[in-house]
Amino acid sequence: MAYADLFRKCSEYTLAKDLREKGIYAYFHALESRQDVEVMMEGKRRIMLGSNNYLGLTVHPEIIQAGKDALEKYGTGCSGSRFLNGTLQMHLELERELASFLRKEAVMTFSTGFQSNLGIISAIVGHGDYVLCDKENHASIYDGCKLSYGRMLTYGHSNMEELEIQLKKVPDSAGRLIVTDGVFSMGGDLAKLPEIVALAKKYGARVMVDDAHGLGVVGEGGRGTASHFGLEDQVDIYMGTFSKSLASLGGYMAASEEVVDFVRHNSRPFIFSASIPPANCAVALAALRYIRAHPELVQRLSSLSAYARQGLIRRGVSIRDSGEVTPILPIHTQTAENTLITAMKLYDAGVYVNPVLPPATPPTDCLLRTSYMASHTEELLDEAMDIIAEVVGCAK
Repeated sequence: MAYADLFRKCSEYTLAKDLREKGIYAYFHALESRQDVEVMMEGKRRIMLGSNNYLGLTVHPEIIQAGKDALEKYGTGCSGSRFLNGTLQMHLELERELASFLRKEAVMTFSTGFQSNLGIISAIVGHGDYVLCDKENHASIYDGCKLSYGRMLTYGHSNMEELEIQLKKVPDSAGRLIVTDGVFSMGGDLAKLPEIVALAKKYGARVMVDDAHGLGVVGEGGRGTASHFGLEDQVDIYMGTFSKSLASLGGYMAASEEVVDFVRHNSRPFIFSASIPPANCAVALAALRYIRAHPELVQRLSSLSAYARQGLIRRGVSIRDSGEVTPILPIHTQTAENTLITAMKLYDAGVYVNPVLPPATPPTDCLLRTSYMASHTEELLDEAMDIIAEVVGCAK
């Protein structure tokens, strides 16, 4: 009797090999320097337009020193979960200060941003509950929905009519959670939060915002999407990550004390994972304090993002213009092959960008995702945009 081989799918997977043979494999490039506006990558200087280091704090001396000090004081790791032996006083300090910054009653931290969505959604959405998900939400939201025991309903990207249709399908007896990215990670556009909140009130739903790309980017002093719209008291749950504006690794949930305490005691991804290492915790806390003390950094990021948007448009580069001043500017490249070819040409010319392919985009609407930092200069952006205009123009 012949048995199916579990690894057959591995031997039949040839996409990555085919792209390497064509010389257009655009992934896993190795950094040889710090994550900064200019990097050394595979032996050559590249202008970094592909990082989520929005405020440039990964290289700030004060932030780096905080990590060093924590490493000396607490050692390299916590060797256990927050639920048992892995809670440091510093974890509690970070949670208190982040809750104060976000104007929520309580915060709990997770080991990664991806894990935060897994842990929050799977704990909150139970048997008989429904979760309503924007189709362009991050993959971690989808996986959090799958890990829950509830039912997921999706709606077209920022399509409020479809969201209302889906809400009408939910039985009156069922709990319902609307989950949306605040700043969408690929398009750079903002969620239609006022409309979402209004529909949530109409249909008795709760609202959760993934602010991974909103913290430090939009809102008063970088407080995020709900702050941007003046809806801080009407969004029930914020989720975010430390790996972007806070220059570290980890994630968080901000909500009422009651909700946070429930998730803290019922979230399997939280209970059964080791806690954030001391250095990562200290860096996130130092970055948070720095942002709080320097709100002008958020304004600088906004100004540079507007400068880049205007500069690309002026040079004739076709971008997906959301109309929002966020540091995410996608460049239209249509097909997957053209996207990879253009990304490699830019890489060879000294500019690093991220190719975005299906399933993250439709097959004929692929993108090059460019992203910007408060530590960029106008001169450096001009150099990068001149290269982009030349390469993209040649690729047409």
